[in-house]
Amino acid sequence: MDWKEALLQSKLWLLLLTCLILSVFIISLSTGVLPISLKDIVATLLGNGTPQQELVLYQLRLPRMMIVLLIGAGLALSGAILQGLSRNSLADPGILGINAGAGLAVVCSIFLFGQSKSSILTSTFFLPVFAFVGALLIALLIYSFSWKNGIDPGRLLLMGLGFNALCGALLIIFQLKMDPKDFQQATIWLTGSIWGAQWPYVWALLPWILLLIPISFLKARSMNLLQFSETVPHVLGLKVESERRFLLILSAALAGACVAVGGGIAFIGLLAPHLARRLCGANYFSILPVSALIGALLLLVADMIGKNLLAPADIPVGIVISVIGAPYLIYMLLTRKGVGLKS
Repeated sequence: MDWKEALLQSKLWLLLLTCLILSVFIISLSTGVLPISLKDIVATLLGNGTPQQELVLYQLRLPRMMIVLLIGAGLALSGAILQGLSRNSLADPGILGINAGAGLAVVCSIFLFGQSKSSILTSTFFLPVFAFVGALLIALLIYSFSWKNGIDPGRLLLMGLGFNALCGALLIIFQLKMDPKDFQQATIWLTGSIWGAQWPYVWALLPWILLLIPISFLKARSMNLLQFSETVPHVLGLKVESERRFLLILSAALAGACVAVGGGIAFIGLLAPHLARRLCGANYFSILPVSALIGALLLLVADMIGKNLLAPADIPVGIVISVIGAPYLIYMLLTRKGVGLKS
């Protein structure tokens, strides 16, 4: 397949995924404890709905679904960047402990400052900052301990698993010392529940995603070059270590912002880039946008399943994704000879 055919194929997948996202979005908007027909949805959006329908659509479902789309795209891109950076198809911010680092920072902020409305440090707009700091710190530690004349994929995975376990243990310690009200909120949040399903959380997350996604796309060329041996990027003028550090910060920023609002959602960063690579090849000009759309679609479907499967009970979306992602991870481990990007 030449580059023109690959480009056309990527555009077709982008169009198909966009159509699927729109379809699932409409279905999810109409389903739930209070079903709303497509006709009533259109009437409500035009200002002719009942007060109950306006409340359900504008205050409950639309903000939640917007957050789901943003988180799905953000975590997928974070995973794609990590996989390209490490040349390891098992790299994922959830598996490698970056999500856990972000979660630990948020839980620490709740533990230290409480969740009262009077505390600006635990306000809606400060949580992504705490999460970013925690995610970045863990990412840098994993990178530092994995370095030995270059990044070894196996070492990176093992270090990530170790830091993930460490953050999990620290999370339990802080939770046990929390106020019962804060403990309950932190527990629900850590399961991957879209707990910030309100418009203020959309406005808190949206600037991060709108800023970081275009930057991620602009780094596609660098990520393509990093897939070659060390000498090739240097010959072509790429400052390898500077690019690696920047990509690591970029991945941590995406994961941290998403975890701050969505909680501990794993496997999206593993599944989406892997599926994108299967669909459109190894070119990161295609992998990054396709991964973002696949991540948004996967999380939107998981959210729809979670809110309808045992209605009126709501299954956290993180649990639904884990049920899907864990078997896929096992399948990948059983069918691969190594942990690199080669199939």
